[in-house]
Amino acid sequence: MVDAFVGTWNMKESINFDEYMKALGIGFAMRQVGGRIKPTTIISVDGDTVKLETKSTFKNSEISFKIGEEFEENTADDRKSMSLVTLEGNKMVHIQKWDGKETSLVREVTDNTLLLTLTMGDIVATRHYVRAE
Repeated sequence: MVDAFVGTWNMKESINFDEYMKALGIGFAMRQVGGRIKPTTIISVDGDTVKLETKSTFKNSEISFKIGEEFEENTADDRKSMSLVTLEGNKMVHIQKWDGKETSLVREVTDNTLLLTLTMGDIVATRHYVRAE
């Protein structure tokens, strides 16, 4: 199932991302930069390890994990979280927990489109990606 997510994905649209970053506690200057960039996400699999790379002109980040196994994650915005990625139907559900807080990042692939839905409390943002040619 994770194979559907494998590939290079270029962001085309972002909705309500500034509000999501505010909910995470990200400062104004970082939100200004974060809201302007259009990152590329590269998802690959090696055995039972999934690697998720995010690349942009501002910052690059990378995490490796096994589906269903909790891991320590240093997020792109420098939070240190305990994270868990699971597959639920056709969705890859990524939960980050830190300092008594929790956010979810849900990825769903339809044809050549990847929809990332970010939820923090009652704030929901979406980021739309297309598969690179």
